[in-house]
Amino acid sequence: MANVLKPLMIGGLEVKIPIVQGGMGVQVSTASLASAVANYGGAGTIASVGLAYGIDEEGREFVEASNEALRNEIREAKEKTKGVVGINIMVALSNFEDLARTAAEERADFIVSGAGLPLKLPEHTEGSSTKLIPIVSSARAADLIIKTWKKRYNRLPDAIVVEGPLAGGHIGFKLADLLGHTEGRLEDLFASVLKMAGEYEKEYTARIPVIPAGGIFDGKDMARFLKMGAGGVQMATRFVATFECSVSEKFKSMYLASGSEDVIIIDSPVGMPARAIKNRFTDKLVSGERVSFNCRYKCLRTCNPATVSYCIAKALCNASRGDIDNAVIFAGSNVSRVKRIVSVKELMDEIVNEALREL
Repeated sequence: MANVLKPLMIGGLEVKIPIVQGGMGVQVSTASLASAVANYGGAGTIASVGLAYGIDEEGREFVEASNEALRNEIREAKEKTKGVVGINIMVALSNFEDLARTAAEERADFIVSGAGLPLKLPEHTEGSSTKLIPIVSSARAADLIIKTWKKRYNRLPDAIVVEGPLAGGHIGFKLADLLGHTEGRLEDLFASVLKMAGEYEKEYTARIPVIPAGGIFDGKDMARFLKMGAGGVQMATRFVATFECSVSEKFKSMYLASGSEDVIIIDSPVGMPARAIKNRFTDKLVSGERVSFNCRYKCLRTCNPATVSYCIAKALCNASRGDIDNAVIFAGSNVSRVKRIVSVKELMDEIVNEALREL
């Protein structure tokens, strides 16, 4: 791939094409997609959430099965690429600590972590070379993480992902703000985090690249943020519509068929609002219907199976496997612009070439 873009440096880790493929669960961004992105110079990300779903659902085996599934995904990715592959681990997961230790033991290149503040992440990866990247939705959250990590562990984040309100899946903003469109723009959020990170860079003579995410769709978007000082960009929704993404064709067809009016905000048992594609299942949720389920394990710290209206893990797993009528299908705000399935190579070439023209 012809490329004169400045690489994204995460600690001593070089991402030749400054595109980070966002982590998508359940079982959406697996080794197949992450290794393909890494092979073409980007940073591939495996989502750790729900990898063991359907393998072993017995509560007492949940942690063990999840660790084994994550190890298998990391090892498969490493067999397929020598590029950069990391792991997304949600703070809200009840086995967050175990997954972080497993990722570090398997020498994942990086861990990116959101859906909560990963204040204790460094203690679970101590002694490893794995780079640590928190996901934030405000400069205040980034500042708290940096201060905490520096005080407790004498280290700084290797990069920071700033996720804006147009992202798919779980979103770090209040539901009322999202519905009222008062949550602010990604550009403004990014600028505030970049300024704050720059102050810490000067103080500690360090480098903390800031990576915007949420609603970034094409090379024009990428170029705009690179001009603003971004180290790279994170993109997720567009990578679903690739041959290498392992989800069901029915899942991908929902992406291709959706219009802007089909993208809605729902409540999630994670305790955060989430952006998804409207379908029969979300109609039930919006109408207040409870979708009964049996929870054999408590995968989320924030979830009370007795009171929540549905199981988010099961609904997301159904999506990846093609049971669309019983699924939650996460997608970013620009999913209606996705019109065809392409290879990862074709997608990345398109984005990079357009960014180069804009720059």
